[in-house]
Amino acid sequence: MTAASPVSAAPKVETPLKRFVVGFLDSRVAMLGLVLLALVVFSALLAPWIAPQDPYDLSKLDIMSGMLPPGSADMDGNVFWLGSDEQGRDLLSAILYGLRTSLLVGFSSTAIALAIGLVIGMVAAYAGGGTDATIMRLVDIQLSFPAILIALILLAVLGKGVDKVIVALAAVQWAYYARTVRSAALVERRKEYVEAAQCLALPKGRIVLRHLLPNCLPPLIVVATVQVAHAITLEATLSFLGVGVPVTEPSLGMLIASGFDYMLSGEFWVSVFPGLALLITIVSINLVGDQMRDVLNPRLQH
Repeated sequence: MTAASPVSAAPKVETPLKRFVVGFLDSRVAMLGLVLLALVVFSALLAPWIAPQDPYDLSKLDIMSGMLPPGSADMDGNVFWLGSDEQGRDLLSAILYGLRTSLLVGFSSTAIALAIGLVIGMVAAYAGGGTDATIMRLVDIQLSFPAILIALILLAVLGKGVDKVIVALAAVQWAYYARTVRSAALVERRKEYVEAAQCLALPKGRIVLRHLLPNCLPPLIVVATVQVAHAITLEATLSFLGVGVPVTEPSLGMLIASGFDYMLSGEFWVSVFPGLALLITIVSINLVGDQMRDVLNPRLQH
């Protein structure tokens, strides 16, 4: 009798979720970024419960407690672990509340810009011809101007406010997504499965939603992750320049600006600690975005 030939094991199918988890677990740098980002997000969400005070409740501020160094206590025994600013505001509490505003602006403006850019880019790729050329020329014109310049002009018209900053940042970001979606959709449109769907006379909306859109999402996710960090940086810059959020609505940029005048007199903590919080937020988002790029497109792994 001949020995039975061994049955070859079926190849394991690696799901995107498993590849995503394994990719992060295999990278210490990516895990560090993920842990830092989770810490930042949860600190911002839990700010009303974990902050020692509401830094923007004027009834709880004491100007006699202004400019206390880190670790000092006021006359009532309240400890200011990161010090206080000129208004007697606890800096740790101000940073936690400032993170809420900065993250809200970053994620909201990115989501709005992504939705606008997705629609415009998909229309340009699928319509082609003059429509595509016109849309891409508009995209090129916008991308030729610095984003901060366009945002400054828009806020000069709209005025200050968190909602105004979100609108301005969405208006300067949509072009990135439109170009990314158009490039990805043009590649997918030439593939056999899309041509087969067109030969079957399937509705255009179904082809776009069922075939083109799912395959355009991976590069969009990577761009969106990076743009969240970019939006937070832009908001901090605008607030530092005095045209972003008003002083009654905290953000990290506003906190840095409020303490900038005290740097030379030795009260460094008023600007340095919000600056460190902003740096940690931006770096953690970029680390996570870089790893997501590698996971979603293994060919780009370093």
